Amino acid sequence: MSGSALATGLAVAAGLAGSIQVALMSRLGERIGVLEALAFSTVLTAGVAVVILLLAHQSVDGFAQAVHQPWWMLLGGLMGLLIVFTVTYAGPRIGVAATVGILIAGQLAMGAAIDRWGLFGSERIALHWPRLLGIGLLAVGAGLSLKK
Repeated sequence: MSGSALATGLAVAAGLAGSIQVALMSRLGERIGVLEALAFSTVLTAGVAVVILLLAHQSVDGFAQAVHQPWWMLLGGLMGLLIVFTVTYAGPRIGVAATVGILIAGQLAMGAAIDRWGLFGSERIALHWPRLLGIGLLAVGAGLSLKK
């Protein structure tokens, strides 16, 4: 399997997992509290990630290198925390479909901006009308998904 095929497959799997995550975290947040669910999820994720790191590299040496990277690169972890908090809070209040739709619309809009201006060291990719149309249609769909 080529690198791009694997990347595409993983992106599809992550998209499916994201919707499942909204539904599951919504229910967990309702049962134990949003902040408690966020903390549990974060600790569980960290523990599993360390185990995977140890299995793959038999060491955690690379983990320590993170603190020597530019500060703005470390904000990715905080973005993940914001996402998990948001899906846990928003899911029961506006529904899974609306939460996912709005999340994806925001991700696509920010992704297009990152590509367009080459933010965070990314390659610059032009923003042509088909991309703009796709973002606009997704934003409309996300707005419509708020209607129950």
